[in-house]
Amino acid sequence: MDPFFTKLGRTVLERWKRENFSLAAFPEIARIAVEERPPADHVDLAAFTREFLLDDAQPFQTQSGFAQPEIVVFDHPRFYIQLLFWLDGTTDIHQHEFSGVFHVMAGSSIHAHFEFRNAHPVTPHFRTGDLRMKKIELLETGRTVPIISGRDCIHSLFHLDTPSVTVVVRTQHDPGTGPQFNYLPPHIGFDPVFSDTLTARRKQLLDVLEQTGDPAYAKLVMKMIAELDFERGFHILQNCMGNLHNLGAWNATLDAFRKKHGALAKGVAATLEEGVRRDIIKALRSRVEEPEHRFFLALMMNVTTRADLLALVAKRFPGKAPVDTILRWVGELAEVSQYGITILDAAIPGLPEIAIDKQAHLLMETLRHFMTGGKKIPALLRKIPAVELKQLHTAFAESSLRVLVSEKV
Repeated sequence: MDPFFTKLGRTVLERWKRENFSLAAFPEIARIAVEERPPADHVDLAAFTREFLLDDAQPFQTQSGFAQPEIVVFDHPRFYIQLLFWLDGTTDIHQHEFSGVFHVMAGSSIHAHFEFRNAHPVTPHFRTGDLRMKKIELLETGRTVPIISGRDCIHSLFHLDTPSVTVVVRTQHDPGTGPQFNYLPPHIGFDPVFSDTLTARRKQLLDVLEQTGDPAYAKLVMKMIAELDFERGFHILQNCMGNLHNLGAWNATLDAFRKKHGALAKGVAATLEEGVRRDIIKALRSRVEEPEHRFFLALMMNVTTRADLLALVAKRFPGKAPVDTILRWVGELAEVSQYGITILDAAIPGLPEIAIDKQAHLLMETLRHFMTGGKKIPALLRKIPAVELKQLHTAFAESSLRVLVSEKV
């Protein structure tokens, strides 16, 4: 049992006890205790790992599948301390049924804060509304952040380094703050713990029909959408979207869903499309090893404004012009062929009047112009016809790179 976390846990316990175990007081008590002796400065991760692997005297471990892995380092009936190891990727946008703090012990993360406006409960486990990002920041080693239970703390973390390690000091459960919703931007919230086993099995059976190429697949999904309630219909659409696109039946199925549910279905298409965009970037990131490129892809998945993008790049790489850094990354990720240039999921049309070996450089200067938002077209770009310049802008604006470009050419 690690002595550092045992002492930290006992310190929190003693101070919280003096506050009569007030839930409102717990995050501040935990924050002060962590910041007095930050784990990032006082815990030898290699020594901790060795001790945990070789010493059987450890706190009770949960069966949670959260993190990679989760290790409980202090346990008490009212609260516990856990280490969360992250090898790759992101947490869902979520809220909590517990309160406390988290501390970046190793690595770094992109941390985004959200609010869910105009919430409309469809069922106790599913709601529609408008998810809006309030703030996004770069958390580096040593940062400590409060966790407030309920809808006042909706956030996500995208872990940048391998591994990233987070220390969480948290209550067991804060009554009245559940369910612990996850959110699908920009319009859906759902309870990930709620188990609808019938829908789960139906999705699995539809996957069988997809894999075997059953000719009745699209018609069966259409009939299901016509009969199912909004919540279950959404999950079926989410599961079947890719195959319905391949079969040319997506628009008709989506129209059937809209017809059945009216105004309630307004944000469904945008939510499902955003899910696909994020999955594309996540898949690309899993194949990229260069740390700077992985950072860039994390930004493309999470950042919604160009100002936030430039600020995060400037903080991560101080002393360098963020626009130049971003353009370098874009150029390094670009794939050039005789048909044009592909960057992530952006298929950039070729420029027939310009030699292929010069198109990449010209494209980067075009993107620079789109990023800076200047009204005057630079002399270098005047050789590109206005209609083709607009097509280039559209290609960027309709891709995962859209945050880079201004609204107009």
